[in-house]
Amino acid sequence: MKSSRLLSILLLLQTGGPMTAARLAAELEVSVRTVYRDVEALQAAGVPLYGDAGHAGGYRLLDGYRTRLTGLTRDEAEALFLAGAPGPAADLGLGPVLAAAQLKVRAALPAELRAHADRISSRFHLDAPGWYADEDRADHLPAVAAAVWDRRAVRVTYRRWREPTDVERRLEPYGLVLKAGRWYVVASAGTGGPRAYRVDQILELRPTDEEFTVSEGFDLAAYWTAYQEDFHRRLHTGEALVRLAPGAADRLDAAAARAAQDTGRAEPDGWTRARVPIESVGHAHDAFLRLGADIEVIEPAELRDRIAATATALAKLYTDGNASAHGGN
Repeated sequence: MKSSRLLSILLLLQTGGPMTAARLAAELEVSVRTVYRDVEALQAAGVPLYGDAGHAGGYRLLDGYRTRLTGLTRDEAEALFLAGAPGPAADLGLGPVLAAAQLKVRAALPAELRAHADRISSRFHLDAPGWYADEDRADHLPAVAAAVWDRRAVRVTYRRWREPTDVERRLEPYGLVLKAGRWYVVASAGTGGPRAYRVDQILELRPTDEEFTVSEGFDLAAYWTAYQEDFHRRLHTGEALVRLAPGAADRLDAAAARAAQDTGRAEPDGWTRARVPIESVGHAHDAFLRLGADIEVIEPAELRDRIAATATALAKLYTDGNASAHGGN
């Protein structure tokens, strides 16, 4: 809608400084000619917007001009309050700051939008961790967040899974990521580029006065996306050929379920034959057993034999157990 686009132009200029028509057009995904028309409409409405010619030119707002929040739509106001998750903000020591900011935004909203925004806290609550996940105590999270903000290195004692488990590291923290209720710090240890570290595995932290500069072109969101993709590639190093009963694919992990959908071939008995990724024979053995008789492993032979041996042992256990139970009566 044109009104929404006009507000977007004002907010872009207010937060990003001078911008050319071409850059505005790219941000808004419209033509340069449309930007020209929108600028004329804003100027006709009395907005102090003017353009500078030349290489360093562009459109800018008169110094001190600020838009009001009356341009927010109902959906935007609701999304704004939904995005302010109190749990993570409290973890970072920003709970009171978030509450104060939301109070100020709420006061600036028109009455109708304020009523809609107020419904968010009473109807939606974000609880990121899973049901069976233990709470990770990230005691050093505020100190890590301060180091990220100030661009200062920290020295930590970090616990990793392989030997030696407790190691000393000098980290340059680029940014923080909250994934499924667990905090990670993306940091450079001086060699090999940035890596992800679990904040709850930092045993000790010592702040320093050593400033650092983030690598040119580093993008936290892009790094995390690439990190997750690489993690899943390294996680699933094997493959299994299986037969699945109707509905069984929905009980597999996400990667295996996607593979079953992509590679699955229906068979006359209603089952589906598919190739699915596995982490290891041991992990697949435990994961597939949860499906009981709704999955049959065809390959690899090692996995099939191991599940068959477990099924035989279970059958014997329950057969002998029933005999013992009946004999005890």
